[in-house]
Amino acid sequence: MPLTPRCPIDQNKAVGDAASVPNYLDGKLSASPIFPISTSMAQSGRGPEFSNVKYDWKDAGEEWSGSWGTSAAQWSGAIFPRIRGCLPTGTILEIGSGFGRWTNYLKDYCEHLWIVDPAAECIEACRRRFAAHPRMRCYVNDGRSLSMFPDESIDFVFSFDSLVHVKREIIEAYLSELGAKLRIGGRGFIHHSNLGEYAHSLRERLPPRVRKLLIKAKILDWEHLRDPSMSADLFRALCAQHGLHCLSQELVNWRGRRLIDCFSLFARSDSDDRSSTYIIRNPNFMREAALIRRRSQSGPENSLPN
Repeated sequence: MPLTPRCPIDQNKAVGDAASVPNYLDGKLSASPIFPISTSMAQSGRGPEFSNVKYDWKDAGEEWSGSWGTSAAQWSGAIFPRIRGCLPTGTILEIGSGFGRWTNYLKDYCEHLWIVDPAAECIEACRRRFAAHPRMRCYVNDGRSLSMFPDESIDFVFSFDSLVHVKREIIEAYLSELGAKLRIGGRGFIHHSNLGEYAHSLRERLPPRVRKLLIKAKILDWEHLRDPSMSADLFRALCAQHGLHCLSQELVNWRGRRLIDCFSLFARSDSDDRSSTYIIRNPNFMREAALIRRRSQSGPENSLPN
């Protein structure tokens, strides 16, 4: 099914067409990268705004991959195709590792893997889980600082299903750090909120009590604890403020109709890069998830690409 771009073109934006999107819906599960890149929570209690939340990690975060079947299926079918142009590489930093759901796959694509998480419980779990991997370093941070890493030491930074819940101030703090910690030419892939795009929509003018009732009746979709202070537009602006250039953005739905999530690919450059950001609006992300789940459960002959 073709994806129809609905994003205006201006001097700062370029809109992708259907041919640029991985075709997960034709039964072939193409692994082509979605971005034009070269080959060369609340859920965890992470971050100050969730400091009073205690999450039960009995399933080590696997429960959040249920829509894809397993974390292995989600990695192979949804995440890896979007970052494969950045891998393998030298040093990867993962922000918001949790119990290592994505750490487990990232470790196979780098010489060194560094992870940070504000939750000591998560970092201790990762130290135990990956004790046999001497090239991995695990750090508890304050939810916004990367002071434990040298400047220009990181080739690729990755965060998925973690920073989507945090406020603008947290995103800006990390981007400010990454403006120095990334090597020149280093890249990043961050999953963050786009809920701010809908800040002035009709539903936001409804009384909170009415919105809650309409969500309960499934007339309105749930916001999944996405932060309303972040948007794709704001992420691009913050990148520019901190010496980074946002190369690509994919706006996706998350168990609803609105495109409340964004996958942003960015780079650190030693030049004043004014090239356009490649943007795609993908309302079929959860349909892709359903297909990946079916494929992953249908047997080895239909296994997902590695």
